[in-house]
Amino acid sequence: MNGSAHDVVIRAPDGPELEAELVLSDGAVPRVGVVLCHPHPQYGGTMRSLVISVLFAELSASGLACLRFNFRGVGRSTGSYADGIGEQLDVAAALTTIADAVPAAPIALVGWSFGADVCLNVNDSRVAGWVAIAPPLRFQPSLFAASDPRPKRVVLAGNDEFRAASDVATEVGAWVATTVAVVPGARHFFVGRTDRVVTETLAGIARFAGP
Repeated sequence: MNGSAHDVVIRAPDGPELEAELVLSDGAVPRVGVVLCHPHPQYGGTMRSLVISVLFAELSASGLACLRFNFRGVGRSTGSYADGIGEQLDVAAALTTIADAVPAAPIALVGWSFGADVCLNVNDSRVAGWVAIAPPLRFQPSLFAASDPRPKRVVLAGNDEFRAASDVATEVGAWVATTVAVVPGARHFFVGRTDRVVTETLAGIARFAGP
């Protein structure tokens, strides 16, 4: 990391207090703010799950401001699981935190699995673009996600065991401003392929923030 991560507490608009970590670049003003959203809380997902941890380290090392947090009911976050609906309020609160930390920077919403589904349902004017990693699309994204002109990058695992990459690629194929990247040989957890996830995430962010 270019900077040191420090603990922060985020308050969701309906009350839960969310455990989070924020890292800012040392010296220079970060060119992008990133909010990272973790996998399903009911299946062991936390802000320290593999892909989120790697992205938190590698994106901040690239000079981006990064915020990761635990959804309500996870770790030290208060509240309880809310079917992917209350979690959208958690993301909105996280956006406020990163926007306050880097007010001049565009903001990327980056989610993995359940976190990707939640991100794709968050329609907030502060978001410059999305990167959705292995989204199962179980929580059907709102219609705005399909027609919204802001950039969307969908990163899929070639051998995803939860939903075939070809199925997701077909579903998002008609979305506007959307590109798809498939990581060959990867399974849903991207073990041994996280370097490709970092590369594709940076490529997605570059679409609205530059290289």
